Amino acid sequence: MVKLIDELRRGWRGASQPSLPFALTFAASCLAISTAARWLLSMIRTDIYFTPYIPAVFFATAFGGYRIGMATAGLGGLLGIAINFGEAPTDFARLVLLTIFLIVSGLTIWGVEHYRLLASKQREISERLIREREYRKLVVEELQHRLKNKVSTIHAVLHLILQNQPQVWAGIDHRMRALSATDDLIAKVDGRGCDIRELLLSELGPYGHVRFTLNGERLFLPAKLAVSLALIFHELATNAGKYGAFSSARGMLQVSWSVADGRLNVAWDETEGPPIGTVGEPGFGTKLLQSALKAFDGKTEITYLKSGVHCTMQCRIPAS
Repeated sequence: MVKLIDELRRGWRGASQPSLPFALTFAASCLAISTAARWLLSMIRTDIYFTPYIPAVFFATAFGGYRIGMATAGLGGLLGIAINFGEAPTDFARLVLLTIFLIVSGLTIWGVEHYRLLASKQREISERLIREREYRKLVVEELQHRLKNKVSTIHAVLHLILQNQPQVWAGIDHRMRALSATDDLIAKVDGRGCDIRELLLSELGPYGHVRFTLNGERLFLPAKLAVSLALIFHELATNAGKYGAFSSARGMLQVSWSVADGRLNVAWDETEGPPIGTVGEPGFGTKLLQSALKAFDGKTEITYLKSGVHCTMQCRIPAS
């Protein structure tokens, strides 16, 4: 019974052609049901000869194909001529109705077969796209794996070369780890980017979730913009841990963001941190903050207030 239902479902969807005996049996069942419906209608009107067989032609064609549909139309026409549920003789009017029935059946068969053909092509295209998507996913995963291995290799080589220069190594080490963490985060969403809240949680989480608040709606960042913002957030968080809000027991951080006219606005506000002394010459981190968003028609501005560091970021959100 399950096999019968499965064959009926696959034939109706056009996924496969049913066996000839099964298709003929289905068509015969449709004709029998149509004849019974015609008998019931004859109690109201006796001149309904062919109309009940049109649904039989439709269902037989949809299930078994145009050949079964043509056979059903032919047999339906013969039944309409041969079987009488009244006393009306076969006359010219019935032959005209037979002609109309055959024309309508032909159009029905053509329409159903055209739909089956389109559905079959669409199904083939969908299956091909699914296979291509799976292949691309496999290639991307392999590239991500190789890239991660290369980053790990570069990290190890630099550590070996700079092991006698701890200050230089410290400046490189945490930035490479930040890039690696962002790549892992982006890889989780198939390389398309990541949500800004997840990005901030990834960078700020190690300092304790009670030390910061995030305000803003869900916002998905394209991959390139996510990487640039990750570097900025990492620099700001590192500075907050060394000299700012996170270096003080009572220090707090609030990060807010909004979108207007396709542009992203981010505000980074530190409070209750230690007093900010004299600001020295711009280092690598400051230069990175000032240049990271230029590719997105953006800018970063840092203000050193008595309450702590205040940083604003503005940039265009790419379409993809």
